[in-house]
Amino acid sequence: MSELTILTKAMFRERKDIAIAMAGGFVAGIGGVSLFSASGYLISQTVFAPPLYTLIVLISIVKILGLLRAVSRYAERLYTHQATFSILSRLRTSFFAKLVPMAPGRLRTQRSGDLLARIVGDVESLQHYFLRVAYPPVVLVMVFLATVLFASVYSIWIAGLLVLGMLVVVFIVPAIILQGQRKIRGRVRQQRAALSTDATEMLYGFLELKVYGKLRKREQQLLESSDALASEQRAAGLQLLNGQSLHTFVSFLIAWSVLVLGGYLIMRGSLAGVFLAMLIMAALTVFEEAAAMATLPAYKQDSQHAAQRLAETVQDGEAEPRQPEASLRSDTAPSIELSGVSFQYADEWRPALRDVHIRIPAGSKAAIVGASGSGKTTIIELLLKLHAPNEGLIRMNDTPLEELHEASIWQSAAVVLQQSHFFRGTIRDNLLLNGDMLSEEELRDVLVKAGLPYKSLDDLVYERGENLSDGEKQRLALARAMAKGGHLWLLDEPTSSLDVVTEQHIYRQLFEQAAGDTLVLICHRLSGLESMDQIIVMDQGTIVEAGTYGELMDKEGFFYEMKQIERQLIGEGG
Repeated sequence: MSELTILTKAMFRERKDIAIAMAGGFVAGIGGVSLFSASGYLISQTVFAPPLYTLIVLISIVKILGLLRAVSRYAERLYTHQATFSILSRLRTSFFAKLVPMAPGRLRTQRSGDLLARIVGDVESLQHYFLRVAYPPVVLVMVFLATVLFASVYSIWIAGLLVLGMLVVVFIVPAIILQGQRKIRGRVRQQRAALSTDATEMLYGFLELKVYGKLRKREQQLLESSDALASEQRAAGLQLLNGQSLHTFVSFLIAWSVLVLGGYLIMRGSLAGVFLAMLIMAALTVFEEAAAMATLPAYKQDSQHAAQRLAETVQDGEAEPRQPEASLRSDTAPSIELSGVSFQYADEWRPALRDVHIRIPAGSKAAIVGASGSGKTTIIELLLKLHAPNEGLIRMNDTPLEELHEASIWQSAAVVLQQSHFFRGTIRDNLLLNGDMLSEEELRDVLVKAGLPYKSLDDLVYERGENLSDGEKQRLALARAMAKGGHLWLLDEPTSSLDVVTEQHIYRQLFEQAAGDTLVLICHRLSGLESMDQIIVMDQGTIVEAGTYGELMDKEGFFYEMKQIERQLIGEGG
């Protein structure tokens, strides 16, 4: 139950509403038992033709108890649901606060459909923990104890029979139900996750599936997953219905036992006959209050499983004991230093970086070049605190990166990653993600600088930029970075899909805006690097060369050979 710690804390913070709900539930339960007991006693009394005032008093009591039960039941429903919604709100806030800093890593290691199922479905499943698991037993115990004490006044034997029946309802019936539910509920959860994953992947890959003629096959797979889930849900529902039927059978069996035992006690003179109907009605009503115990095991299993999946999702983030205390200054360009940094992705057989040493002074421009898989992008991810190095130390402004809030780094940085996400809306919406209130003229100027003068701010952008070419996506990502600004520029292959002329135009605009800023540029093309303060050449996770363009060309080493190969490929000659 350690996974439910956060849920328990959230419940404790709603203790006022929970206390009111429990009080309402207790009053409603006792009111119901009293109402039907008084009704049974009233029916019995009418046989003996009592005085009229006796009947008037009894009828008035029944009406008052009915009104009390209705009001208290309404209060119970109101405050239990209010507490539940507040608990869910706190759970979502807590879960997302832990998930957001680790989202890039989680998106790489988990299928998006399964992650979506956890974020939405599992959090939603926890609403049943309070309503169906934690709350009913407490109220039931209070109502049951009061009913047993009431029954013991008239017959200790009937009170004992009620205790025996309640033990069967609370422990034996749920155990039987749990035995049948265990395998079925596990299959339901697996099928629900499979359906969510299949649906998400089909939506994301719809165009590719259509082009390659595999859409019909995926549709059939999705239908099979849906049918399998529906079948398992029907089986789970039938099993739950069987459990409720078993509970009802036990409840009526106890009521019949009270009738038989009461008749025997009346024959022996141990019980007045006028109280028999009252005790039978009390037994029926109190066991009706225990109906929630029949479904408790299933909801308990669902809550535990959902909490476990959520804990698995954020456990890496919770394992980080140290909380950053410093913030990166946003008014000056930062210096960057990597000292002996090594990093290896989970489940990878070789490290992405090995003993990397880099020094980028404040306000300087550095280019990182090298073949694919040499570790260039990993450096950007480490600087953004998307990962932490396995060895070594990273500093910004001579402050260890682990001591800096990642939010302050993100706020100070203008970032363009290899894969930029675009949201459905207008170009204006996608340029103003950080909420800056730029004027129309400033936004249009940014589009011109990014090589998109023909685009209107009101042009529609589909989800993930589906209606944009790869080059337009990169230019819009650059325009977004220019609109945001900052004194730290981290650009990962920002112009790989652009022609040389457009690339040179954008770089001129970019370097003009970032004149006094720190800029780190990852690129494959080696043209246009003459203006960089330093060029870092990487191969297989290590730095093989570093220096200015002229120094590296004079050295005629790794960079020189790369440059010669590029010239040959583009037909410039040797």
